[in-house]
Amino acid sequence: MPTPLRVNPRRVDIKTGFQCNNRCTFCVQGDKRLEHADKTTAELFTILEDARGHADQLVLTGGEVTLRQDLPELVAHARGLGFRVIQLQTNGRALSVARVLDRLIAAGVTEVAPALHGPTPEIHDAQTRAPGSFKQTVRGIRNATARGIPVILNSVITRANAAHLEAMARLFVALKVTQFQLAFVHALGTAGANFDAVVPRFTDIAPQLRLALAVGRAARIPAWTEGIPLCVLGNDAGHAAEPTMPRLRIVDATWIIEDYTVVRHEEAKLKGPPCEACDLAPVCEGPWREYPERFGWDELVAVRRPRKPGSL
Repeated sequence: MPTPLRVNPRRVDIKTGFQCNNRCTFCVQGDKRLEHADKTTAELFTILEDARGHADQLVLTGGEVTLRQDLPELVAHARGLGFRVIQLQTNGRALSVARVLDRLIAAGVTEVAPALHGPTPEIHDAQTRAPGSFKQTVRGIRNATARGIPVILNSVITRANAAHLEAMARLFVALKVTQFQLAFVHALGTAGANFDAVVPRFTDIAPQLRLALAVGRAARIPAWTEGIPLCVLGNDAGHAAEPTMPRLRIVDATWIIEDYTVVRHEEAKLKGPPCEACDLAPVCEGPWREYPERFGWDELVAVRRPRKPGSL
């Protein structure tokens, strides 16, 4: 079983704006960049000050947060407020420029969470619709690991990379990331509009997913999944990130989600007939609701643990 993620009672995720230099086919944010202006520096200073009252862990994200010219200033303000963890969730391309990364680390960034969605430029760039993005992101990851800053790598499982998960895990290990997470595509935003092209079936990804998680175990690098029911993971259920995720407050475009754990359980994910008889139901969140709404429940099978003689 992988080493547990750090758990904190509260973490705050601040979406600073939605401009991005990638145009991912599976982007959950969709067209928010066309609908919402980026927050100003002054607005974000106020948001950061309020956020510190809720948590000592901070995630700055977007859109693509590194497009902001004031990012070092925002990070320094957050550090001055006493945030213990300051993570940048990014596509990683800007980190390929050493002076940019060095300035962000000097300002107070404690970890980076770049995104890589394929083992080759052809697979990654076709999904980001940004030629050259694979090369930049890989260079950014190497720059970060060379500086000793934790790299929490995120990868979205899609139809385009579903047959390459083992190769992706081998690349992540070779890049010496701190940990990696394979997140099943959430069919909202652009991903929802492109559902048939981007959402794979659980039964199709399961063999490659098992191989990818085994690569992480062999290298002693924590490997996690998100959005995949425990019955699909089978013997790899211990790799599910959801039970260890910190309570998360999200400052979104013009609204705040006070506790995303509650939203995941009550709105974003769904349980169905197989879950009613499943012994893992108390700890399993089920799939993103859009999946069974399209494909039904036939792929999910209740897990029944052996009972001792005489037990109820």
